[in-house]
Amino acid sequence: MTWIDSVCEFPGHEVNLVFARGLTRPALVAGLREQHREALAEGEAGGWAWAVHDMANWEIEDYDNIDYTRLCASGGEIVVIVTEPCSAKAHGPDFTYLRDGKWIVHFSFEDVEQRVGDNPDYMSAELLAANLIGPDAECLAWETDPAHDCDEHDADKEDRIVRAIAACFGLPSPPLAREVTVL
Repeated sequence: MTWIDSVCEFPGHEVNLVFARGLTRPALVAGLREQHREALAEGEAGGWAWAVHDMANWEIEDYDNIDYTRLCASGGEIVVIVTEPCSAKAHGPDFTYLRDGKWIVHFSFEDVEQRVGDNPDYMSAELLAANLIGPDAECLAWETDPAHDCDEHDADKEDRIVRAIAACFGLPSPPLAREVTVL
């Protein structure tokens, strides 16, 4: 089970999963609340505070992204998994790592090779080890066999991305125990 699987427990919600180190759980939740997002679930594990929150606040028609740099501007780290960046357009999840108020690395699960931020190669070793980037990342069997379907053996790509992120940052493993639930 990945975190993305575990946060799917919120039917009817498009959610972000946020991990924070260097911030307390109450500080994380308060920072989200200041930006009009309430935690649907929250907790602490492995030295990280975490929260699940709605991507948008439909009640006040606030569809803007959270400014996570504000949460860690005075020190700390934030790892964000946006589970459904645009479910209507069927985009895959994306990932962001921020430290001390700066975007260190960001990428979409759909194109891990296209990373941006102050240090886009920050977790290249983990992505390379998981065959998500580099010479072994792309299946070329379709070039010699037109009937070959690369998706059949690449179905675990999302899981490999999540495992690489977890390994890089020492994040707690799912499922995360929910301490607060607001539906």
